[in-house]
Amino acid sequence: MSESTSYCAPEPGPTPERATEGPFAACVQCQEPTEYPESTKGITLCPVCEWREAERTACSG
Repeated sequence: MSESTSYCAPEPGPTPERATEGPFAACVQCQEPTEYPESTKGITLCPVCEWREAERTACSG
């Protein structure tokens, strides 16, 4: 196996722009308000769930 082989997941795609005022989309995991407007398409996560998802998918080295 070469050193250039990476076991890390690819970088996530661009995130939608944060909303400055409501109404906010609900988190798909915990239903808490997110930082994204309701009109955001796709999966929206609150800051806590985003952090947990990043920890879960991060490379351990």
